[in-house]
Amino acid sequence: MLSSSTERIPYPVRKQYALEVLSQAKAFVRTDEKIEERARLFLSLGIKPLDALHLASAEAAQVDYFCTSDDRFLKRARAVADIRTRAVSPLELIAEVMQ
Repeated sequence: MLSSSTERIPYPVRKQYALEVLSQAKAFVRTDEKIEERARLFLSLGIKPLDALHLASAEAAQVDYFCTSDDRFLKRARAVADIRTRAVSPLELIAEVMQ
């Protein structure tokens, strides 16, 4: 199994889609204490637990962008002062990569 989080997806079609998306990944980030600590900081800023862990993992992987259509998450992620991975909407990401 590519990810233990996919095991919790109760809908077969969604689970299959998630597995297909994950099969395209070029890298995986293992959660460690440093990532968990950073996620706790994001959590204290109002970011939901799983979103906080995903954002902390993206930072650890040194990715440039974290793309999401969750407006609430975007607002809170953008409020983090020292964030190293930029949270963007799909339209913002398209604009960035098309420049």
